[in-house]
Amino acid sequence: MTKKKEQKSQKDTTSEVNEEVLSGSEELEDLKSQLEEAQHSVKENWDKLLRSQAEMENLKRRTSKDLENAHKYALDGFVKALLEVRDSLSMGLKSASDENATLEDTITGLELTNKVFNSTLEKFGVETLDPKDEKFNPELHEAVTMVPMPDKDSNTVLEVIQVGFTLNGRLVRPAMVIVVQ
Repeated sequence: MTKKKEQKSQKDTTSEVNEEVLSGSEELEDLKSQLEEAQHSVKENWDKLLRSQAEMENLKRRTSKDLENAHKYALDGFVKALLEVRDSLSMGLKSASDENATLEDTITGLELTNKVFNSTLEKFGVETLDPKDEKFNPELHEAVTMVPMPDKDSNTVLEVIQVGFTLNGRLVRPAMVIVVQ
């Protein structure tokens, strides 16, 4: 009986070993499958990373070129507007050199040209500072001299020697003024 028990025990052990081998084989196949999926996922992510890096490089290059063009052609609109003023001045000079030209016509032409020039400046955010009879402001005005005048308020702009300008609210050139002492 011991032989039968041994044989049965061997069969049971063999059966258990076979089950473990089959179970281990299934686990191995499952692990191989998971490994393949992980490798595939890694490859996809690597490709996405490479594409993203290429897109970023292209974006940097494109942005750099756009910025370079913006700097290069920033004054394009302003220059085109100033050309209108230049054309007006050229026509005025040509008209003034005509033998039938009058001083009155020349002055009228200059006034119109000045008006076009000032509207061009305003269109681009340039404002004129003409502070006559205003309180002196050292942030916007530069006092050339001070004059005592008892009948005027002190620290008031008496005369503007040279107008000042701001560009979009930022001082470009202060107004040169004479101030009441």
